[in-house]
Amino acid sequence: MVRVVSPNSQPIFSSSSSSLSWSTPTPMTTSTSMTETVNGSHLFNISGYSLSKGIGIGNYVESDAFTAGGHSWAIYFYPDGKNVQYDAPYVSLFIVLASEGSDVRALFELKLLDQSGKGRHKVHTQFDSEPYTIRNRGSMW
Repeated sequence: MVRVVSPNSQPIFSSSSSSLSWSTPTPMTTSTSMTETVNGSHLFNISGYSLSKGIGIGNYVESDAFTAGGHSWAIYFYPDGKNVQYDAPYVSLFIVLASEGSDVRALFELKLLDQSGKGRHKVHTQFDSEPYTIRNRGSMW
């Protein structure tokens, strides 16, 4: 019997007194997937805000559009809150997908800085959990 072996120890030819057989070595293939996390930031400065100067529940001030992760975003600031259902003085802050896209996964952090000097800053971060999926243009969180 004769046996020929490839460098990776796979038989490629063998013979015996009764038969000859050829086999093709199975090619080894590999692939790699690499993802990149893209960081960005945007400062939306709102000057002269006061709870005593409202613009009405459901009305908002929009930041300029900015780009992060290949998508266009905006921040919506509702000085008197977004919904009537809450009967208290509060503000709402949203990040909005401003470009075309669907199922965009994002981690983000929104900060409201207290300018009264009392240090009562508010921070919401998505970095402590799974990425949030923004479904399509105009969707907000």
